Amino acid sequence: MAKHCDEPVTQIHLKPKMTVNELVTAMGMAGAYNGGSLSRAVEIYGQMLRDPETTKFFGLAGAMVPAGMGGIVSDLVKNGHIDVLVSTGANLTHDIIEAIGCRHFHGTAFCNDAELRHDEINRIYDVYLPNEAFEHFEEFMQNVFRRLEPGSTISISGLLCHLGKNLTSGILHAAAEKKVPVYCPAVQDSMVGLQYWLFSQTNQVTVDAFADMPSLMDTCFTTKKAGAFLVGGGVPKNFILQSMLMTPNGFDFAVQLTGDRPDLGGLSGATLDEARSWGKITETAQAVTVYGDATITLPILIAAVMERIYYD
Repeated sequence: MAKHCDEPVTQIHLKPKMTVNELVTAMGMAGAYNGGSLSRAVEIYGQMLRDPETTKFFGLAGAMVPAGMGGIVSDLVKNGHIDVLVSTGANLTHDIIEAIGCRHFHGTAFCNDAELRHDEINRIYDVYLPNEAFEHFEEFMQNVFRRLEPGSTISISGLLCHLGKNLTSGILHAAAEKKVPVYCPAVQDSMVGLQYWLFSQTNQVTVDAFADMPSLMDTCFTTKKAGAFLVGGGVPKNFILQSMLMTPNGFDFAVQLTGDRPDLGGLSGATLDEARSWGKITETAQAVTVYGDATITLPILIAAVMERIYYD
């Protein structure tokens, strides 16, 4: 037998009533390309969730909530599988829109966008959101902001917790219920930020952008182990990974779901091996990147891990 050739590829055979975990296990036995990476991601994430000493960070970028992925994240929070959540403001905006009873709708990417503009429909690839939803969103946000104490100073995570306490479903509600901090360092780059700016024109409540750093750094310094699950890249990915740079620690587990290329130099496509050179993840960290559409890889990965955790 030639050197390095001691693990043969096992052909996949599909069968009726095959579970998600059985499928992913078979993909791991085949072990090739991103199917093999997805199987490895299931193994690593399962270890993260089973280890009581691991603090679990979750990064949420992209337009995942409009695509129906928000329920997965809120369920992870409810089940105690997320200790620290970092999100784009856009995902939280759409989370609030769903939580107040508005809906996103199936559309098409092959359309006349000028016509949609006249019909007051906003497009997120093949998902439609009527302007009416933002009218309800603005009314809700302004009412909730008015419940803040005049003259007070609040952190971004405190502001998001305040919003979550005034909702009855969704990611922010689940996080407020479970006391999971939600960090959104680029909150200004969203409708949440724009609504707060509107509120601030006639009200005196200060949002301190740096007020979240002490609690985040305390978590990073005191954690025995740390794991990062990254959906997409951008600010959430960087905010999570760089949080360890001020500490002697690094992430011991890391899973990244991305569709971006590493050779363009952007952070969203940067490999996790590159993060080792910065000390963001440890030299011995178990880490894997799965390339593909997160609306496919995320549900399959989480479903397989849940099967292993609850039915093994």
